[in-house]
Amino acid sequence: MPREDMLLMRPHEWKRLHLIRQALEKKIQQKQAAELAGLSERQMRRLMKRIREEGDRGILHRRRGQPSNRRLAEKVRQKVLQLFKKKYADFGPTLASEKLEVVDRISIHPETLRLWLRQAEIPYKRRKARVHRQWRQRRSCFGEMVQIDGSHHDWLEGRGPKLVLMGYIDDATSTVHARFYDHEGTRPALDSFSRYVQQYGIPLSVYLDKHSTYKSSQAPSIQEQLEAVTSSQSQFQRAMKELGVEVIHAHSPAAKGRIERLFQTFQDRLVKEMRLRHIGTLEQANAFLENYLPGYNQRFRVVAAQPADLHRPLAARQDLHSILCLKTQRRLNADRTLVHGGKRYQIEDRLRTQRLTVEEHLDGSLHIRHQGRAVQHREIPPQPAKALYRSASRRHTTPIPAANHPWRQSYKQSRSTLGPSPSLRIVSRGDSP
Repeated sequence: MPREDMLLMRPHEWKRLHLIRQALEKKIQQKQAAELAGLSERQMRRLMKRIREEGDRGILHRRRGQPSNRRLAEKVRQKVLQLFKKKYADFGPTLASEKLEVVDRISIHPETLRLWLRQAEIPYKRRKARVHRQWRQRRSCFGEMVQIDGSHHDWLEGRGPKLVLMGYIDDATSTVHARFYDHEGTRPALDSFSRYVQQYGIPLSVYLDKHSTYKSSQAPSIQEQLEAVTSSQSQFQRAMKELGVEVIHAHSPAAKGRIERLFQTFQDRLVKEMRLRHIGTLEQANAFLENYLPGYNQRFRVVAAQPADLHRPLAARQDLHSILCLKTQRRLNADRTLVHGGKRYQIEDRLRTQRLTVEEHLDGSLHIRHQGRAVQHREIPPQPAKALYRSASRRHTTPIPAANHPWRQSYKQSRSTLGPSPSLRIVSRGDSP
Protein backbone atom coordinates (compact mmCIF):
# COMPACT_ATOMS: atom_id res chain seq x y z
CA MET A 1 0.00 0.00 0.00
CA PRO A 2 1.37 3.47 -0.86
CA ARG A 3 2.10 5.78 2.06
CA GLU A 4 0.27 9.06 2.56
CA ASP A 5 3.38 11.05 1.68
CA MET A 6 3.74 9.26 -1.67
CA LEU A 7 2.29 10.78 -4.84
CA LEU A 8 1.01 8.40 -7.53
CA MET A 9 1.31 9.83 -11.03
CA ARG A 10 0.72 8.48 -14.50
CA PRO A 11 3.64 8.53 -16.98
CA HIS A 12 2.27 11.54 -18.89
CA GLU A 13 1.80 13.47 -15.62
CA TRP A 14 5.38 12.73 -14.59
CA LYS A 15 6.47 13.89 -18.05
CA ARG A 16 4.50 17.16 -17.72
CA LEU A 17 5.87 17.75 -14.22
CA HIS A 18 9.41 17.35 -15.49
CA LEU A 19 8.82 19.91 -18.28
CA ILE A 20 7.17 22.35 -15.87
CA ARG A 21 10.14 22.13 -13.53
CA GLN A 22 12.43 22.92 -16.45
CA ALA A 23 10.27 25.96 -17.30
CA LEU A 24 10.13 27.15 -13.68
CA GLU A 25 13.93 26.97 -13.49
CA LYS A 26 14.12 29.06 -16.69
CA LYS A 27 15.92 26.29 -18.58
CA ILE A 28 13.32 26.24 -21.34
CA GLN A 29 10.68 28.72 -22.38
CA GLN A 30 7.10 28.38 -21.20
CA LYS A 31 5.84 28.20 -24.79
CA GLN A 32 8.28 25.43 -25.64
CA ALA A 33 7.29 23.45 -22.54
CA ALA A 34 3.64 23.71 -23.57
CA GLU A 35 4.39 22.40 -27.07
CA LEU A 36 6.43 19.47 -25.75
CA ALA A 37 3.72 18.57 -23.24
CA GLY A 38 0.97 18.85 -25.86
CA LEU A 39 -0.83 21.62 -23.93
CA SER A 40 -1.93 25.14 -24.70
CA GLU A 41 0.01 28.05 -23.27
CA ARG A 42 -2.97 28.95 -21.07
CA GLN A 43 -3.16 25.46 -19.60
CA MET A 44 0.60 25.46 -19.04
CA ARG A 45 0.34 28.74 -17.11
CA ARG A 46 -2.43 27.30 -14.95
CA LEU A 47 -0.40 24.17 -14.16
CA MET A 48 2.69 26.20 -13.34
CA LYS A 49 0.67 28.35 -10.95
CA ARG A 50 -0.84 25.29 -9.24
CA ILE A 51 2.57 23.68 -8.83
CA ARG A 52 3.96 26.87 -7.29
CA GLU A 53 1.11 26.91 -4.78
CA GLU A 54 0.52 23.19 -4.12
CA GLY A 55 3.81 21.58 -5.07
CA ASP A 56 4.00 18.42 -7.16
CA ARG A 57 0.44 17.47 -6.17
CA GLY A 58 -0.85 20.28 -8.37
CA ILE A 59 -0.12 18.24 -11.51
CA LEU A 60 -2.93 15.80 -10.68
CA HIS A 61 -6.26 16.31 -12.43
CA ARG A 62 -9.07 17.55 -10.19
CA ARG A 63 -11.58 15.05 -11.53
CA ARG A 64 -9.41 11.95 -11.36
CA GLY A 65 -11.56 8.89 -10.74
CA GLN A 66 -14.83 10.68 -11.63
CA PRO A 67 -16.88 10.29 -14.82
CA SER A 68 -16.65 13.07 -17.39
CA ASN A 69 -19.32 15.74 -17.37
CA ARG A 70 -19.17 15.96 -21.16
CA ARG A 71 -19.79 12.34 -22.05
CA LEU A 72 -22.83 11.53 -24.16
CA ALA A 73 -25.53 9.15 -23.03
CA GLU A 74 -25.33 5.52 -24.10
CA LYS A 75 -28.73 5.70 -25.82
CA VAL A 76 -27.40 8.52 -28.01
CA ARG A 77 -24.39 6.41 -28.96
CA GLN A 78 -26.57 3.42 -29.89
CA LYS A 79 -28.91 5.61 -31.95
CA VAL A 80 -26.02 7.21 -33.83
CA LEU A 81 -24.49 3.82 -34.68
CA GLN A 82 -27.83 2.47 -35.90
CA LEU A 83 -28.37 5.52 -38.10
CA PHE A 84 -24.85 5.22 -39.50
CA LYS A 85 -25.30 1.56 -40.45
CA LYS A 86 -28.75 2.23 -41.93
CA LYS A 87 -28.27 5.54 -43.76
CA TYR A 88 -24.60 6.58 -43.81
CA ALA A 89 -22.69 3.32 -44.27
CA ASP A 90 -20.63 4.70 -47.19
CA PHE A 91 -20.09 8.11 -45.60
CA GLY A 92 -16.91 9.29 -43.94
CA PRO A 93 -17.12 10.33 -40.26
CA THR A 94 -16.88 14.06 -41.13
CA LEU A 95 -19.71 14.01 -43.67
CA ALA A 96 -21.78 11.64 -41.53
CA SER A 97 -21.53 13.98 -38.52
CA GLU A 98 -22.72 16.87 -40.68
CA LYS A 99 -25.73 14.89 -41.94
CA LEU A 100 -26.57 13.70 -38.45
CA GLU A 101 -26.75 17.32 -37.30
CA VAL A 102 -28.70 18.61 -40.31
CA VAL A 103 -31.05 15.69 -40.98
CA ASP A 104 -31.36 13.85 -37.67
CA ARG A 105 -30.78 16.81 -35.31
CA ILE A 106 -27.97 15.01 -33.47
CA SER A 107 -24.87 17.11 -32.90
CA ILE A 108 -21.70 14.98 -32.62
CA HIS A 109 -18.07 15.73 -33.29
CA PRO A 110 -16.49 13.83 -36.24
CA GLU A 111 -13.68 12.46 -34.07
CA THR A 112 -16.19 11.19 -31.50
CA LEU A 113 -18.07 9.41 -34.26
CA ARG A 114 -14.81 7.99 -35.60
CA LEU A 115 -13.95 6.66 -32.14
CA TRP A 116 -17.36 5.05 -31.73
CA LEU A 117 -17.08 3.37 -35.13
CA ARG A 118 -13.67 1.94 -34.24
CA GLN A 119 -14.88 0.65 -30.88
CA ALA A 120 -17.91 -0.99 -32.50
CA GLU A 121 -15.70 -2.36 -35.34
CA ILE A 122 -17.97 -0.81 -37.96
CA PRO A 123 -16.13 -0.19 -41.26
CA TYR A 124 -16.23 3.32 -42.65
CA LYS A 125 -14.81 5.19 -45.61
CA ARG A 126 -11.22 6.29 -45.02
CA ARG A 127 -9.34 9.03 -46.78
CA LYS A 128 -6.20 7.85 -48.51
CA ALA A 129 -3.18 9.52 -46.98
CA ARG A 130 -0.87 11.40 -49.30
CA VAL A 131 2.83 10.71 -49.43
CA HIS A 132 4.48 13.65 -47.71
CA ARG A 133 8.23 14.06 -47.38
CA GLN A 134 10.10 17.22 -46.51
CA TRP A 135 13.25 18.37 -44.78
CA ARG A 136 12.92 18.23 -41.01
CA GLN A 137 14.70 20.59 -38.65
CA ARG A 138 16.63 19.21 -35.69
CA ARG A 139 14.90 19.10 -32.34
CA SER A 140 15.96 21.96 -30.12
CA CYS A 141 16.86 20.20 -26.83
CA PHE A 142 19.06 17.31 -25.82
CA GLY A 143 16.86 14.30 -24.99
CA GLU A 144 13.83 15.56 -26.89
CA MET A 145 14.07 12.77 -29.50
CA VAL A 146 16.49 9.86 -29.97
CA GLN A 147 16.77 7.88 -33.20
CA ILE A 148 17.27 4.12 -32.74
CA ASP A 149 18.14 1.42 -35.25
CA GLY A 150 20.19 -1.75 -35.70
CA SER A 151 22.93 -2.19 -38.32
CA HIS A 152 23.65 -5.66 -39.77
CA HIS A 153 27.20 -5.66 -41.10
CA ASP A 154 30.36 -7.74 -41.10
CA TRP A 155 31.87 -5.57 -38.41
CA LEU A 156 34.73 -7.94 -37.60
CA GLU A 157 35.55 -8.65 -41.28
CA GLY A 158 35.52 -12.42 -40.78
CA ARG A 159 37.69 -12.41 -37.65
CA GLY A 160 34.70 -13.31 -35.48
CA PRO A 161 30.94 -13.87 -35.48
CA LYS A 162 28.39 -11.74 -37.29
CA LEU A 163 27.33 -8.83 -35.07
CA VAL A 164 24.57 -6.22 -35.01
CA LEU A 165 25.24 -2.68 -33.81
CA MET A 166 22.35 -1.17 -31.84
CA GLY A 167 22.82 2.56 -32.37
CA TYR A 168 21.31 5.58 -30.60
CA ILE A 169 21.79 9.17 -31.79
CA ASP A 170 20.25 12.26 -30.24
CA ASP A 171 18.42 14.33 -32.83
CA ALA A 172 19.45 17.71 -31.38
CA THR A 173 23.13 17.12 -30.56
CA SER A 174 24.12 13.96 -32.51
CA THR A 175 25.32 12.37 -29.26
CA VAL A 176 25.90 8.66 -29.99
CA HIS A 177 25.31 5.63 -27.80
CA ALA A 178 25.91 2.14 -29.23
CA ARG A 179 26.54 -1.48 -28.29
CA PHE A 180 27.17 -4.72 -30.21
CA TYR A 181 24.86 -7.77 -30.00
CA ASP A 182 24.66 -11.09 -31.77
CA HIS A 183 21.21 -10.31 -33.24
CA GLU A 184 18.57 -7.59 -33.48
CA GLY A 185 15.59 -8.50 -31.34
CA THR A 186 13.59 -7.69 -28.25
CA ARG A 187 16.26 -8.51 -25.66
CA PRO A 188 19.02 -6.47 -27.38
CA ALA A 189 16.61 -3.55 -27.81
CA LEU A 190 15.57 -3.59 -24.15
CA ASP A 191 19.11 -4.09 -22.89
CA SER A 192 20.55 -1.28 -25.02
CA PHE A 193 17.76 1.08 -23.96
CA SER A 194 18.38 0.21 -20.31
CA ARG A 195 22.04 1.12 -20.69
CA TYR A 196 21.09 4.37 -22.42
CA VAL A 197 18.70 5.32 -19.58
CA GLN A 198 21.33 4.56 -16.95
CA GLN A 199 23.81 6.84 -18.72
CA TYR A 200 21.63 9.76 -19.86
CA GLY A 201 18.08 9.33 -18.51
CA ILE A 202 14.67 8.75 -20.10
CA PRO A 203 14.16 10.67 -23.40
CA LEU A 204 10.87 12.26 -24.34
CA SER A 205 10.50 10.27 -27.58
CA VAL A 206 12.23 7.68 -29.74
CA TYR A 207 12.25 7.56 -33.54
CA LEU A 208 12.66 4.14 -35.18
CA ASP A 209 11.53 1.97 -38.07
CA LYS A 210 8.76 -0.62 -38.29
CA HIS A 211 10.85 -3.66 -37.42
CA SER A 212 8.77 -6.33 -35.66
CA THR A 213 10.79 -5.66 -32.50
CA TYR A 214 9.57 -2.08 -32.34
CA LYS A 215 6.09 -2.41 -33.87
CA SER A 216 4.02 -5.55 -33.58
CA SER A 217 2.25 -6.83 -36.69
CA GLN A 218 0.01 -9.26 -34.79
CA ALA A 219 -3.71 -8.84 -34.28
CA PRO A 220 -4.77 -7.59 -30.82
CA SER A 221 -5.45 -10.27 -28.22
CA ILE A 222 -8.82 -10.77 -26.54
CA GLN A 223 -7.67 -8.84 -23.49
CA GLU A 224 -6.46 -5.97 -25.68
CA GLN A 225 -9.77 -5.97 -27.57
CA LEU A 226 -11.64 -5.70 -24.28
CA GLU A 227 -9.46 -2.70 -23.42
CA ALA A 228 -10.36 -1.08 -26.81
CA VAL A 229 -6.80 -1.44 -28.14
CA THR A 230 -6.87 -1.33 -31.94
CA SER A 231 -3.45 -2.97 -32.49
CA SER A 232 -1.23 -5.31 -30.55
CA GLN A 233 1.88 -3.95 -28.85
CA SER A 234 5.36 -5.40 -28.93
CA GLN A 235 7.35 -5.79 -25.74
CA PHE A 236 9.36 -2.70 -26.66
CA GLN A 237 6.22 -0.61 -27.24
CA ARG A 238 4.77 -1.78 -23.93
CA ALA A 239 7.97 -0.82 -22.07
CA MET A 240 8.07 2.63 -23.70
CA LYS A 241 4.45 3.22 -22.70
CA GLU A 242 5.19 2.36 -19.08
CA LEU A 243 8.13 4.77 -19.10
CA GLY A 244 6.09 7.54 -20.73
CA VAL A 245 8.24 7.64 -23.88
CA GLU A 246 6.54 8.56 -27.15
CA VAL A 247 7.26 6.05 -29.93
CA ILE A 248 7.44 7.50 -33.46
CA HIS A 249 7.70 5.07 -36.39
CA ALA A 250 9.44 6.19 -39.58
CA HIS A 251 7.76 5.30 -42.87
CA SER A 252 11.04 5.13 -44.82
CA PRO A 253 14.78 4.85 -44.12
CA ALA A 254 15.25 8.39 -45.43
CA ALA A 255 13.03 9.72 -42.65
CA LYS A 256 15.60 8.71 -40.01
CA GLY A 257 18.58 9.73 -42.09
CA ARG A 258 20.69 10.78 -39.10
CA ILE A 259 21.06 7.23 -37.75
CA GLU A 260 21.47 5.84 -41.28
CA ARG A 261 24.34 8.22 -41.99
CA LEU A 262 25.88 7.33 -38.65
CA PHE A 263 25.95 3.66 -39.68
CA GLN A 264 27.60 4.57 -42.97
CA THR A 265 30.29 6.42 -41.04
CA PHE A 266 30.78 3.59 -38.55
CA GLN A 267 30.91 0.94 -41.26
CA ASP A 268 33.91 2.83 -42.59
CA ARG A 269 35.65 4.24 -39.51
CA LEU A 270 34.70 1.74 -36.82
CA VAL A 271 35.56 -1.31 -38.92
CA LYS A 272 39.04 0.04 -39.62
CA GLU A 273 39.63 0.99 -35.99
CA MET A 274 38.75 -2.53 -34.82
CA ARG A 275 40.88 -4.01 -37.59
CA LEU A 276 43.92 -2.11 -36.31
CA ARG A 277 43.29 -3.48 -32.79
CA HIS A 278 42.74 -7.08 -34.03
CA ILE A 279 39.33 -7.29 -32.32
CA GLY A 280 37.64 -10.63 -32.98
CA THR A 281 35.01 -11.22 -30.25
CA LEU A 282 31.79 -9.61 -29.06
CA GLU A 283 33.26 -8.76 -25.65
CA GLN A 284 36.30 -7.07 -27.18
CA ALA A 285 34.11 -5.06 -29.56
CA ASN A 286 31.92 -3.73 -26.72
CA ALA A 287 34.95 -2.91 -24.58
CA PHE A 288 36.39 -0.96 -27.52
CA LEU A 289 33.12 0.97 -27.96
CA GLU A 290 33.14 2.12 -24.33
CA ASN A 291 36.51 3.79 -24.90
CA TYR A 292 35.83 4.96 -28.47
CA LEU A 293 32.44 6.70 -28.13
CA PRO A 294 33.41 9.42 -25.60
CA GLY A 295 36.10 10.73 -27.95
CA TYR A 296 33.79 10.43 -30.94
CA ASN A 297 31.04 12.40 -29.20
CA GLN A 298 33.49 15.06 -28.07
CA ARG A 299 34.63 15.54 -31.64
CA PHE A 300 31.37 15.32 -33.59
CA ARG A 301 28.74 16.41 -31.06
CA VAL A 302 26.93 19.64 -32.03
CA VAL A 303 25.45 22.32 -29.78
CA ALA A 304 21.67 22.16 -29.35
CA ALA A 305 19.51 25.18 -30.02
CA GLN A 306 18.38 25.18 -26.36
CA PRO A 307 20.71 24.32 -23.43
CA ALA A 308 18.11 22.32 -21.47
CA ASP A 309 18.50 18.58 -20.98
CA LEU A 310 15.04 17.00 -21.29
CA HIS A 311 16.13 13.53 -20.16
CA ARG A 312 14.04 12.54 -17.15
CA PRO A 313 15.32 10.63 -14.15
CA LEU A 314 13.64 7.37 -13.22
CA ALA A 315 10.72 7.85 -10.81
CA ALA A 316 11.04 6.48 -7.29
CA ARG A 317 8.33 3.86 -7.82
CA GLN A 318 9.62 2.76 -11.23
CA ASP A 319 11.74 -0.39 -11.36
CA LEU A 320 13.76 -0.34 -14.58
CA HIS A 321 14.41 -4.10 -14.44
CA SER A 322 10.69 -4.79 -14.07
CA ILE A 323 9.78 -2.52 -17.01
CA LEU A 324 12.51 -3.41 -19.51
CA CYS A 325 11.79 -7.13 -19.49
CA LEU A 326 9.60 -9.70 -21.25
CA LYS A 327 6.11 -9.69 -19.77
CA THR A 328 3.64 -12.47 -20.57
CA GLN A 329 0.14 -13.15 -19.29
CA ARG A 330 -0.36 -16.74 -18.09
CA ARG A 331 -3.42 -18.62 -16.84
CA LEU A 332 -3.52 -19.85 -13.25
CA ASN A 333 -4.85 -23.43 -13.11
CA ALA A 334 -7.26 -24.74 -10.51
CA ASP A 335 -4.42 -26.49 -8.63
CA ARG A 336 -2.59 -23.12 -8.40
CA THR A 337 0.02 -24.12 -10.96
CA LEU A 338 1.29 -22.10 -13.89
CA VAL A 339 3.05 -23.25 -17.05
CA HIS A 340 5.60 -21.02 -18.76
CA GLY A 341 8.46 -21.85 -21.08
CA GLY A 342 7.86 -25.60 -20.79
CA LYS A 343 8.19 -25.48 -16.98
CA ARG A 344 5.61 -25.70 -14.19
CA TYR A 345 5.49 -23.41 -11.20
CA GLN A 346 3.53 -23.84 -7.97
CA ILE A 347 1.98 -20.59 -6.71
CA GLU A 348 2.24 -20.55 -2.92
CA ASP A 349 0.10 -17.44 -2.33
CA ARG A 350 -3.68 -17.75 -2.24
CA LEU A 351 -5.02 -15.51 -4.99
CA ARG A 352 -8.48 -14.83 -6.39
CA THR A 353 -7.48 -14.46 -10.02
CA GLN A 354 -7.10 -16.46 -13.19
CA ARG A 355 -4.35 -14.40 -14.85
CA LEU A 356 -0.81 -13.74 -13.66
CA THR A 357 2.03 -11.76 -15.23
CA VAL A 358 5.32 -13.56 -15.79
CA GLU A 359 8.38 -11.33 -16.10
CA GLU A 360 11.59 -12.61 -17.68
CA HIS A 361 14.29 -10.13 -16.69
CA LEU A 362 17.32 -9.52 -18.84
CA ASP A 363 19.60 -11.09 -16.22
CA GLY A 364 17.81 -14.43 -16.68
CA SER A 365 15.69 -14.33 -13.51
CA LEU A 366 11.95 -15.04 -13.59
CA HIS A 367 9.36 -13.18 -11.53
CA ILE A 368 5.61 -13.71 -11.23
CA ARG A 369 3.41 -10.75 -10.28
CA HIS A 370 -0.25 -10.01 -9.69
CA GLN A 371 -1.31 -6.37 -9.99
CA GLY A 372 2.30 -5.29 -9.59
CA ARG A 373 2.89 -7.35 -6.41
CA ALA A 374 5.41 -10.20 -6.38
CA VAL A 375 3.92 -13.68 -5.98
CA GLN A 376 5.72 -16.47 -4.13
CA HIS A 377 6.33 -19.48 -6.35
CA ARG A 378 8.58 -22.49 -6.83
CA GLU A 379 9.39 -24.71 -9.77
CA ILE A 380 7.91 -28.22 -9.70
CA PRO A 381 8.48 -31.29 -11.91
CA PRO A 382 6.55 -31.42 -15.17
CA GLN A 383 3.52 -33.66 -15.58
CA PRO A 384 4.24 -37.26 -16.66
CA ALA A 385 3.79 -37.99 -20.32
CA LYS A 386 0.57 -39.73 -21.30
CA ALA A 387 0.72 -43.30 -22.64
CA LEU A 388 0.06 -43.75 -26.33
CA TYR A 389 -3.48 -44.97 -27.00
CA ARG A 390 -4.27 -46.98 -30.08
CA SER A 391 -7.88 -47.24 -31.13
CA ALA A 392 -9.34 -50.73 -31.65
CA SER A 393 -11.06 -49.50 -34.79
CA ARG A 394 -7.79 -48.77 -36.53
CA ARG A 395 -8.00 -48.99 -40.30
CA HIS A 396 -7.12 -52.50 -41.55
CA THR A 397 -4.42 -52.74 -44.20
CA THR A 398 -4.00 -55.79 -46.43
CA PRO A 399 -0.60 -57.45 -45.84
CA ILE A 400 1.66 -57.85 -48.87
CA PRO A 401 3.47 -61.25 -49.00
CA ALA A 402 7.24 -61.30 -49.32
CA ALA A 403 9.05 -62.32 -52.52
CA ASN A 404 9.93 -65.80 -51.13
CA HIS A 405 6.46 -66.47 -49.76
CA PRO A 406 5.09 -70.02 -50.65
CA TRP A 407 2.04 -68.43 -52.20
CA ARG A 408 4.24 -66.57 -54.70
CA GLN A 409 6.22 -69.75 -55.44
CA SER A 410 3.09 -71.80 -56.23
CA TYR A 411 1.83 -68.97 -58.47
CA LYS A 412 5.08 -69.03 -60.50
CA GLN A 413 4.93 -72.81 -60.92
CA SER A 414 1.33 -72.72 -62.17
CA ARG A 415 2.24 -70.06 -64.76
CA SER A 416 5.16 -72.13 -66.05
CA THR A 417 2.93 -75.29 -66.42
CA LEU A 418 0.26 -73.51 -68.45
CA GLY A 419 2.78 -71.88 -70.76
CA PRO A 420 2.50 -68.49 -72.36
CA SER A 421 -0.93 -67.07 -72.94
CA PRO A 422 -2.22 -67.12 -76.53
CA SER A 423 -1.75 -63.90 -78.45
CA LEU A 424 -4.78 -61.82 -79.30
CA ARG A 425 -5.46 -60.09 -82.60
CA ILE A 426 -7.69 -57.05 -82.84
CA VAL A 427 -9.77 -56.82 -86.00
CA SER A 428 -12.13 -54.13 -87.20
CA ARG A 429 -15.64 -54.49 -88.56
CA GLY A 430 -15.75 -55.81 -92.11
CA ASP A 431 -12.54 -57.82 -91.74
CA SER A 432 -12.78 -61.55 -91.72
CA PRO A 433 -11.87 -63.17 -88.49
